[in-house]
Amino acid sequence: MDNKLKFDFRDLAKLITKIENDRLGAEDVLKNIYKENSETVVIGITGPPGAGKSSLTDRIIKEYRGLGKTVGIVAVDPSSPFTGGAILGDRIRMGDHATDPGVFIRSMGSRGSLGGLAPATIDILNLMKSSGFDVLIVETVGVGQSEIDVMSIADTVLLVLVPGMGDDVQALKAGIMEIADIFVINKADKDGVERLVAEINMIINLNRHRLEWEPPVVKTVATENTGIKDVMEKISDRDIWLKNYGTNVKADRLSSQFKQMALDRIGGNILAILEERGIFQNWTLEFSAGRSNPYKALKELDEKLKIEWSDK
Repeated sequence: MDNKLKFDFRDLAKLITKIENDRLGAEDVLKNIYKENSETVVIGITGPPGAGKSSLTDRIIKEYRGLGKTVGIVAVDPSSPFTGGAILGDRIRMGDHATDPGVFIRSMGSRGSLGGLAPATIDILNLMKSSGFDVLIVETVGVGQSEIDVMSIADTVLLVLVPGMGDDVQALKAGIMEIADIFVINKADKDGVERLVAEINMIINLNRHRLEWEPPVVKTVATENTGIKDVMEKISDRDIWLKNYGTNVKADRLSSQFKQMALDRIGGNILAILEERGIFQNWTLEFSAGRSNPYKALKELDEKLKIEWSDK
């Protein structure tokens, strides 16, 4: 392990497991060690299933390791419906790096999260930032249009697309297209690549008036290492832009992170109260008996729930 890193990888793995299984308990650890590290490059890699995200991630890791950078990866996989754990393992996905002392890989189950990220991802990324990694990569579940949570945790988001996957124009209309800092067209040796490039450029042109950063389009064939140098160059350009002009971007990202953390906390506390007092059970019985419905229950919740901020 690189001597700049704060934790031994075994200790880091144990802390991550604690965060996944006991997030409230893990806060006692995080509150004492977390510090925002502006030197760590945080990259999000997202896109539809079959786009080649893992192959691209593998190549990017190799590039950073060639520069002597330490790399931490959080690979968010589909959860097992039975155990909640990740179905795909890190050794299967990125086996070449499993014994590299400068690379730490953690697979996590999404546990039903629709935004492409596991619920504890923010906490784990903050822990890994505090550990002193040079680069952190988050590869999200390939769930398509709802993978927008990665926006709130990554400085640079790579949206990986491939030509010939259904109606490209419809995909471009989706909200996920708005999160890309770099468009990566992988498997660019397939038919239809120029059409996809033209469609992406059309969307960029339509939105140019409101873009602070204009996302570049890069063509790659990750399995053959084609175009990877171009991707690294664009990531570097983005990093320089963020340092010079991206103060608001970083502030917005930190704000989004904390809003999500606060929402999780408030929602969890409210749900616990409703469970403990049997209110959920009573509502369910009322629904089943036809005496009420979820919308009436939400109205009742609004009327009874009042949160006041106190400075005392």
